Amino acid sequence: MKKILVLGVAGGTGSGKSTLTEWLKNRFGDDLTVIRHDDYYKEQHALTYEQRVTVNYDCPEAFDTDLLVEHLTALKAGREVDCPVYDYTVHDRSDAVRHLVPTPVVVLDGILILENPALCSLMDVKIFVDTDDDIRILRRIERDVLERDRSLTSIINQYRNTVKPMHEKYVQPSRRNADIVILGGGMNPVANGMIETLIKNHIAQYRAE
Repeated sequence: MKKILVLGVAGGTGSGKSTLTEWLKNRFGDDLTVIRHDDYYKEQHALTYEQRVTVNYDCPEAFDTDLLVEHLTALKAGREVDCPVYDYTVHDRSDAVRHLVPTPVVVLDGILILENPALCSLMDVKIFVDTDDDIRILRRIERDVLERDRSLTSIINQYRNTVKPMHEKYVQPSRRNADIVILGGGMNPVANGMIETLIKNHIAQYRAE
């Protein structure tokens, strides 16, 4: 069976990891599948919106990582999966699914993917995007206001109560598990060029097999 290359792209909120992921997707198109840890937040249909707002979404327990491991394992084995879809505007998993098919390259995106040993064991290349804290919080504010219909007060409260402490406890320490650390955000020309070359070489080998 042809080998599927799995790249993990981690980093704190607003670090630029999704920018890198989207750049790779645009560059390689149908040869690359993106799977996001955020879509594997546990469903919370039994909670009210007011209760869901208070949940800590930045700790490992917030995710159904076992399901993600199952799906990533299936993709690596050449099997299709139906990935859940998370709705940030209501703080809950939606009823939709996203059908994913195996491709030569799979990119896994998430703040906590390098914290989990089972996920790390499935990745061929582990990348951590490291960006200054002040830049990250400004990016998060802009994103959550414009894309996720959040109020400035709710963003600040969430950052103080869970995002910052969980980043310090889980996300930043997981940096040590990375094979590649990208400084200054997701568009570092030198680092991106190296990753692009790695993927190009893999796809050429994949097609030649």
